[in-house]
Amino acid sequence: MPETTELSLPVLPLRNGVVFPKMVVTITVETEEGTTALAAAQESGGRLILVPRVEGRYASVGTIAEITDSDDDGNVVVTGISRARVGHGSSDGSGALWVEVEEYPEADIYTDPLLDEQVAEYKAVVTEVLDARGAGPVAERILAIDDPSQLADLAVYSPDLSLEQKVEILETLDVRTRLGKMVNWMREVLADIALRKRVRDEATESIDKSQREYLLRQQLNAIRKELGDEEDVVSEYRDKLEAADFPEAVTEQIERELDRLERMNEQSPEHSWIRTWLDTMFDIPWDTRSEDRLDLDEAWTVLDADHTGLHDVKERIVEHLAVRKLRNERGLDKVEDGSNGAILLLVGPPGVGKTSLGESVARALGRKFVRVALGGVRDEAEIRGHRRTYVGARPGRVARALIESETMNPVFLFDEMDKVGNDWRGDPSSALLEVLDPAQNNTFRDHYLEVDLDLSDVLFIATANVIETIPAPLLDRTEVIRLDGYTDREKVEIARDHLLPRQLRTAGLEPEELNVTEDALIAVVDRYTREAGVRNLERELGKLSRKVATNIAKDSAAESVVVDEPDVAEYLGRPRVWKDEAKDRTDLPGVATGLAVTGAGGDVLFIEATSTDGDRSLELTGQLGDVMKESASIALSYVESHADELGVQLEDRRYHVHVPAGAVPKDGPSAGVTMVTALVSLLSGRKVRSEVGMTGEVTLQGKVLPIGGVKQKILAAHRAGLTEVILPERNEADLEDVPEQIRDEIKIHIASEMSEVLNIAL
Repeated sequence: MPETTELSLPVLPLRNGVVFPKMVVTITVETEEGTTALAAAQESGGRLILVPRVEGRYASVGTIAEITDSDDDGNVVVTGISRARVGHGSSDGSGALWVEVEEYPEADIYTDPLLDEQVAEYKAVVTEVLDARGAGPVAERILAIDDPSQLADLAVYSPDLSLEQKVEILETLDVRTRLGKMVNWMREVLADIALRKRVRDEATESIDKSQREYLLRQQLNAIRKELGDEEDVVSEYRDKLEAADFPEAVTEQIERELDRLERMNEQSPEHSWIRTWLDTMFDIPWDTRSEDRLDLDEAWTVLDADHTGLHDVKERIVEHLAVRKLRNERGLDKVEDGSNGAILLLVGPPGVGKTSLGESVARALGRKFVRVALGGVRDEAEIRGHRRTYVGARPGRVARALIESETMNPVFLFDEMDKVGNDWRGDPSSALLEVLDPAQNNTFRDHYLEVDLDLSDVLFIATANVIETIPAPLLDRTEVIRLDGYTDREKVEIARDHLLPRQLRTAGLEPEELNVTEDALIAVVDRYTREAGVRNLERELGKLSRKVATNIAKDSAAESVVVDEPDVAEYLGRPRVWKDEAKDRTDLPGVATGLAVTGAGGDVLFIEATSTDGDRSLELTGQLGDVMKESASIALSYVESHADELGVQLEDRRYHVHVPAGAVPKDGPSAGVTMVTALVSLLSGRKVRSEVGMTGEVTLQGKVLPIGGVKQKILAAHRAGLTEVILPERNEADLEDVPEQIRDEIKIHIASEMSEVLNIAL
């Protein structure tokens, strides 16, 4: 501990800085207090004490300084000598403040190893700080200082320390403590410098990367420009958007995605997703519509040229066209409740031309045609599209069909609606509810596009073989038109006008190379096919055409071939349909001819009944459904309860009812009348008339109830060679659907009671 000296010196307050020992500084004195202190110091030997003032207080330690020079402007050069504690003070007559000070001189030599370590650490930290700031020469001078006290007092030159910290160093008399504080503060400064440098480097790296990418993009654009490629993807999209006439909501959505695309890095996976979405949005024909052909006569001519028969369907299409014509002529806008949308459902057996009718409707209206196959579809995303968050997302079939048609008002054909899947994997039929609802499909929303699609101008046509498997809510949104099949005369016309010319083209034949006579066509229809449609008929004509083509290919000099009725067997083989089948099957009592409707159209069922020894019971075979089993039980109960009236007697025997073919599942209520007739025929021993077919549901009281599919059943009876048909009384109105030619050839009996049926049939 060095010796201290007490003396009294005038005080010069320092308001903006600190002076340490061994420092030579110039002080500008501007206050009266400072001028007085300088005058008193010069009169008393040239020494004074410099005391810093911080936060309204004077420091407890000051620096004894000696005045070495001064001028008339108040500039004084002083040299710091040593630290001194400040004691009590008093004023003299001139107004100067004199204080008692206790001088604290520093020792010249320190032999403390710990202090040497502090000195070395401090020099290392300060050197790093100065090197980080590019002040290497200053660091070299600091390294040359060996005095620990002088080294610590260099804090006065540090811009990183506040005035309070510098005063704290001045007030710290112990050099070890002083160096310890300086080391800690310089470490904080060094850490701050390192942090700032890291942030600056990262920012610089980011800026450099952005600048590099910008330059590369500019170079790429320049290369593309030279090659004639696209210059700017976003600009191109904006040009397309500006040139297009999209709905306002669609335009806003596209602009939002363009803004995202512009800010997005091209390497981001979402960049390609947005571009794919934008391409899809621009592919949809938002502002494109086909002009309807409003000539009703021409439209009817087109429909007649493509299809024979189907008067109801053609009439409904012409009605739709007539409504549009009137609204256009009278300047009426689109119906606001959506009732202008026509959802037609064509129901009928295979081969009647349901699918091809859609193409004819499109031709008649002058619209584009799009077919969407629904058979086996189980994922509702196929209709509504996938969410854009999924990998490989794409719009649904409805939106894709609009893109394919390139118009917003095509003719949509939803094919095989009755075969849409519905299980735990999904329910597409529910997604179709909005598409096929005229009151809702003007705002149909695809999950991928996420904007509304206006489908109200689309003409929807759906096809199905049966309506039983179509969900009721979906069926309720459609207008059902039945195509029950063709008569033999219509089949001959279809074969002559449509099927045979198409098969000639397929076989590579010219029209004059094959001539099939009218009688030959009748023979093909009558002896080789028995169906509601004309699919098998076309196959037989294709077979005939191929055989003729084979003969011509073998002998290029062959002349035109004429196929007449006797020649049909030569080309098609033996006949496969016999008209006398009903007569053979009903030759014994207990067999009745019934009429039924299947997915392939109307058909004839021969219901057989027999009895054997045993306890009274009823056995049913033929893969019958629950409804037909109940009909058989009702039939037996009716016969038992009306045995006296019917003139029969039921013995205790085992009764067996069979409906061939046994491998074909059957169900439905319309076989009740036929089962009663078969049982009564068995018990009475009276044969059922072979030319009579029947259909109807029976009750326990013998009432004959109405059934469905009258037209298909009568057509099936006609194909099977039956000449009389028994129908329930309440189905008499359905005879209007039966072609007049068929009504002329088949005698229709109307019955309301089972007794009437038996009187006609037995």
